[in-house]
Amino acid sequence: MAQAIFHTSPQDFSQWIGKQELRHDVISAQLTKRIAIIFGEGCPHEGQPLPHLWHWAFFQEPLIETYLGKDGHPARGIFLPPAEGRNRMWAGGRVCFLQPLIVGKLAKCISTIKAVKEKQGKTGSLLFVTVEHQYFQDGELCLSEKQDIVYREPSPPKLENDSPLPAFTWNETIHPTPVMLFRYSAVTFNGHRIHYDHPYATEQEGYPGLVVHGPMIATLILHSFIKQYPQRTPKNFSYRGLRPLIADTPFHIGGHHPSEQHCTAWAFNDKGPAHQAEIEYKESI
Repeated sequence: MAQAIFHTSPQDFSQWIGKQELRHDVISAQLTKRIAIIFGEGCPHEGQPLPHLWHWAFFQEPLIETYLGKDGHPARGIFLPPAEGRNRMWAGGRVCFLQPLIVGKLAKCISTIKAVKEKQGKTGSLLFVTVEHQYFQDGELCLSEKQDIVYREPSPPKLENDSPLPAFTWNETIHPTPVMLFRYSAVTFNGHRIHYDHPYATEQEGYPGLVVHGPMIATLILHSFIKQYPQRTPKNFSYRGLRPLIADTPFHIGGHHPSEQHCTAWAFNDKGPAHQAEIEYKESI
């Protein structure tokens, strides 16, 4: 774990660029089984490929509670730069699938802070942090990922989006329950309280209920595509959050194909689109 630094001024943010962490983890069959139960999918056995995006449950740093902030996230200034007084969100990212991680085998993840940028948004100052994760097994690069994290000043969350949606090639409905959110927090070792602590989510951060995890929505989108088109293998996947989705409120996943070997998909409800994803794929032989 990187050494903790808690007092860094904004002009020092550039010093965080290039900072790295190395983690090892076994792609456990037991943890894989728990993920499968959350998503209602079949569970791969040892020696079989880990399904797309399930790697987010692994390589988590098991910090003791005194190293967590009041929101349940790891305290700022340990690996990620400090941004006191701001709420942290996983804004989106990009994943390149080179070869699958294999269940039952040891793997490693090298995380590198690639960029730290401060911008002015409609709701105040925003700090964007881009982290690259590279996942290896048997010395071979399996996944390459860039994650976008944003720190924003406290403000009422945006709950509606009037952007138009196209006609969909497919459409399915998801019912996110508090139990589903709690279980996903558990398997990903995610302590962020907006996903399981209703009083904190509503009274401290201003949401109307528990917030559905962005990574879980991304996983549901990609797996919805795979179920519709099992003969198509994802090569690249990008996703971004547009606004939050709330537990106990059904949402839909739909997509269409603007061009060959490319699909655009959304998670949406009656308040408009909430998450958008781009999927590049190849036809399986």
